[in-house]
Amino acid sequence: MSKEKIILGIDPGTTIMGFGLIKVVSKTMTFMQLNELHLKKYDDHYLKLKLIFERTVELIDTYHPDEIAIEAPFFGKNVQSMLKLGRAQGVAMAAGLSREVPITEYSPKKIKMAITGNGNASKEQVAKMLQSLLDIKELPKNLDATDGLAAAVCHFYNQGRVSVGKSYSGWSSFVKQNEGRIKK
Repeated sequence: MSKEKIILGIDPGTTIMGFGLIKVVSKTMTFMQLNELHLKKYDDHYLKLKLIFERTVELIDTYHPDEIAIEAPFFGKNVQSMLKLGRAQGVAMAAGLSREVPITEYSPKKIKMAITGNGNASKEQVAKMLQSLLDIKELPKNLDATDGLAAAVCHFYNQGRVSVGKSYSGWSSFVKQNEGRIKK
């Protein structure tokens, strides 16, 4: 009998958090859901972080994913944007860790490469490839949801590989892998 696995993919953001879920049975993935959490209407950055945490916990409690794949922040020129994005990723990771769901993070280039074969593919190219791969009837207006779904599909494609990215199975795992970065 084949074990069923659910993978939650998250594209963290403080304006829009995109997410998608796939189900894996044997070596076959099927589309479950993709959606977005819209945060633009909130001015308070801390409230946005709280809402990201709560929505991620809600997704975990509803769909019981076995693993979470999350897009790592990309390095841009705007330090404030990077900081906000890192915080959004951090609270999404904390939500997963609080429910003891293993987390793996992937760079945007690695995700694009896994889906399209081109690490510099556009959001539209990634979305169209996912639509074809997973037989998605209609793509959302914003492509943050497909970016979240892409993280889940990237994780599926990278399973069983020796080096997939940073992976954490819980708080102790996170601390152990980041000992040099954590000040005591």
